[in-house]
Amino acid sequence: MENKVMNHDDTVVKVIEQFQVGPPPGSVPSPTSISLSFFDVPYLCMPITCKRIFFYEFPYSKTHFLQKVLPNLKQSLSLTLKHFFHFSSNIVFPQKPQTPHILYSCDTLTFIVAESTTTNLDNLVSDTPKDVTCFHAFVPMLPSPRALEDGTLLIPPMAIQVTIFPNSGFAICINFSHVVVDGKGFHHFMKFWASVCGSKENNIVLPSHDRDMIEDPNGLKAIFLETVWNSPRERFMSLGHNVLSDNNHVRLTFVLTRDHVDNLKKYVSTKCQRHGLEISHLSTFVVTCSLFWVCKIKLEQDIKTNDDEELYLCFWLDCRTRNIGELEIPSTYFGNCLVNGIVAIKRSKLVGQNGIFEAAIAIGSKVREMQSEPYKCAERLKSIFSEVATIGHRMLRIASSPKLDVYETDFGWGKPKLSEVVHLHSQLVSLSDCRDKEDGIIEVGVALGRTQIHKFNTILEEELANIVVTLFFVKSYGFK
Repeated sequence: MENKVMNHDDTVVKVIEQFQVGPPPGSVPSPTSISLSFFDVPYLCMPITCKRIFFYEFPYSKTHFLQKVLPNLKQSLSLTLKHFFHFSSNIVFPQKPQTPHILYSCDTLTFIVAESTTTNLDNLVSDTPKDVTCFHAFVPMLPSPRALEDGTLLIPPMAIQVTIFPNSGFAICINFSHVVVDGKGFHHFMKFWASVCGSKENNIVLPSHDRDMIEDPNGLKAIFLETVWNSPRERFMSLGHNVLSDNNHVRLTFVLTRDHVDNLKKYVSTKCQRHGLEISHLSTFVVTCSLFWVCKIKLEQDIKTNDDEELYLCFWLDCRTRNIGELEIPSTYFGNCLVNGIVAIKRSKLVGQNGIFEAAIAIGSKVREMQSEPYKCAERLKSIFSEVATIGHRMLRIASSPKLDVYETDFGWGKPKLSEVVHLHSQLVSLSDCRDKEDGIIEVGVALGRTQIHKFNTILEEELANIVVTLFFVKSYGFK
């Protein structure tokens, strides 16, 4: 194909070649139709794609990469798509009353190979603040949806771009539709591909495609479909072309050590004892979300705010290995299997002396409720998208999870130097495991205004220091 140049800020990426990759011929019956469960349908209401990038060290020339590495990447991807063919299919969105579904018909996905001609890889993977748009040149755009004569839309769900940094490394960036799968299923696909590429057959675990195990006794799918059918169909035509960004913001990843997390848990437990309370769920997730929620809200105190207004934290819980209905969904289930939780607290409580404690109690209680009654929480899946539209400016959303083991995605050249959610913005915080597990227990990615980043770091350090001081006085003098 003819080379083209894509400019994005100070980054120039030159496309070397574009391929179409699908499962090996005859390895997947064609056509194969996969129904959408009630977990999948709500994501049609908000057709925003997920974007994840992996950076790898590879100190060899572009020629060496193209001749030795690229063929293996493509072949292993094809073999992987035999088991994850949903990504090389189409999301079929017909007119009412027909239902949306996934259809494989000897289809392929777009695989772009590019070269970065201006950007230094070391700068991209460093732990310094970076422009939120710094990764956007490495994001592949999904092919535009096609409309058939009867109005049916065919929506490609995935595109992949591999960008070479000659004599330094390469990046793999994936743009995919949440309609097909959630983060757990996506990272199963990535680890499977990496294992095939690196000839690590012992690490290969096949996905489960049985959608019949998702019971729907309350008819949630039909309820969610009504909302989808009533949505303007034009919005689906731009799917995959929306790279969210705050142009005046920077992104930065913070690492919490085991000591940080242990101190946070001890602090909350101590506060619970003092107030005669028993927290229902105290985990790394709970205390991390509590800390960063409080820090984000304290950062806003320079702006005129209403202390009585309610602020919200939105997060997701994986229901795999839990009973939804009468069946337990296996950890290998491939599809969406998330329920949503929203916690509401007044601003005055979050910025008060006990803000982290108040947040931890509320988040822990919501997690316990979601674990014990996942089906009840599933009924709220549809409303989350309307709530984001109405109270989004007061809602902090949590993306990804350290349990996904992102840094275990090894294609044969070692762990990623860095892996991040590309679509980070001011109302979204991403969580991940750490590359160096000896130094850290959880990575937290935030996007902040250029003038706010240093103040946020100061607030975070003050909160962590105050917790250490409080625990010292409790241990030394019994003060709570």
